[in-house]
Amino acid sequence: MTQSSHPAAARKVRIWDLPTRLFHWLLAGCILALTVTGKLGGNAMNWHLILGQTVLALLIFRLLWGLVGGYWSRFGSFTPSPAALVRYLRGGATTREHAGHNPLGALSVLVMLTVLVAQVASGLLSDDEIAFSGPLTRFVSGEAISLATYYHAHWGQYLIYGLVGLHLLAVAWHSLRGQRLVPAMVTGDKLLDGPVATSRDSAGTRLLAAALAVAASAMAWWVGQLGQIAAF
Repeated sequence: MTQSSHPAAARKVRIWDLPTRLFHWLLAGCILALTVTGKLGGNAMNWHLILGQTVLALLIFRLLWGLVGGYWSRFGSFTPSPAALVRYLRGGATTREHAGHNPLGALSVLVMLTVLVAQVASGLLSDDEIAFSGPLTRFVSGEAISLATYYHAHWGQYLIYGLVGLHLLAVAWHSLRGQRLVPAMVTGDKLLDGPVATSRDSAGTRLLAAALAVAASAMAWWVGQLGQIAAF
């Protein structure tokens, strides 16, 4: 009498550390608020500038956290190779390639971060010639300011809308297939069939994240003050 084999039971694994989860939801809220304040204009542009500086701080933090954060938050752990992308598109991705960002999702994350950096940078260089002037406009030519302003108000925001829309569609599609991406970004845990690395999410790593967040905020504040320094 032979004994039948059974697949290994799924186990809970900490994938997303708390700093990464906070970054994700704060960034989502800021993008929504930036969209609203940008459309309202007028006095709402004061909040638009503050929110833009907040996103700058978040992006600086994420770039730093991508180097020293939890395993699945590090760029080295999820930057996809061409082979991994092909394997995923053919439906043969490994458990590890599904644990954090899947190869296609990882590519979209890198593109989103790049587009957001470009949007913040163009905002810092923008001037609507009415009531708003970015803090870095004094460092570039009028032609560069015009290009940055046009990109920020047109191509940049539309790229973000498109990427956010694709992200939401991807989350919905994976949810229909039984992959609980949203709960994982809330609790940090995923149920996985195979053995994969666990992200560090201890008091020590959270303290490190807090220190990096303070440093990132200070850098963003300093950039924002460049425009005011120029006024004296």
